[in-house]
Amino acid sequence: MLQLDGITKSFGDRIALHDLTMAIEPGSLTGFVGGNGAGKTTTMRILMGLLEPNEGTVTWDGREITSADRRTFGYLPEERGLYPKQGVLEQLTYFGRVHGMTRSAARAEADRLLESFGLADRRRDNVEDLSLGNQQRVQLAVALIHDPRALILDEPFSGLDPDAVDAMADTLRTRARHGVPVLFSSHHLDLVERICDSLVIIADGRVVAAGTADELRAGHQRVVGIHTPRVRDWIHDFGGIRVKDADDDLATFTPVSPGAEQRVLKHALSIGPVTHYGDVMMPLSELYQEATR
Repeated sequence: MLQLDGITKSFGDRIALHDLTMAIEPGSLTGFVGGNGAGKTTTMRILMGLLEPNEGTVTWDGREITSADRRTFGYLPEERGLYPKQGVLEQLTYFGRVHGMTRSAARAEADRLLESFGLADRRRDNVEDLSLGNQQRVQLAVALIHDPRALILDEPFSGLDPDAVDAMADTLRTRARHGVPVLFSSHHLDLVERICDSLVIIADGRVVAAGTADELRAGHQRVVGIHTPRVRDWIHDFGGIRVKDADDDLATFTPVSPGAEQRVLKHALSIGPVTHYGDVMMPLSELYQEATR
């Protein structure tokens, strides 16, 4: 497990992280979500040893992390670190050698990664000749070349088309299935919800919510949806509920007194057909907005 405990980081008078505690479980895809300036990149740089916290500790497998531990991690930085005028295969082989691989092993793994990312026919091209999306694939291959024990990825899906997103998500799932803890940041909440096992929401340098999407939903008020003709004519005057939204035939509401949702259903059935009634799954975007207000 990769753990941060009580991390505080300041830049001059500005406090970037406030007593931040979070864990990246082995074999788990953890989505790291927050607005610009929330502290995601600072947190990842501290995990990788690129920044030192003012307070707090980073642990790996229950002990304080070392530089040797971090050298076994794969890191995709916010500011990409590729050499634009160097060939793709040559560059991947070089980074494998940096991580202690033999030249033959690094080249074989580079070929395998390029094949899996659909870049086998571009292996001889310079990085600067690739599209931004393909450069992103190469950058991820750099993070994976040495079979890392943990993955720390800052916006890995930025600039990718839908097919590339799916391919990269499959790659990360495969690594997680082999026990690798994976932390990645993203502004794409639907993607985070689709592929992550858990998520951490950060705002103003503080963790404001953490857990699975279902756990986060369980901590919020229940929302019920009803589809029945002319529901807007009476739903706002119904006691024991708080209406979230209503149009002619569809309304969503939160029960605020015991049994209120059943009274709503009974009333609706007494005046017309009900074509749908049941709990509404709150989208991650709404959970995020509530957590970061």
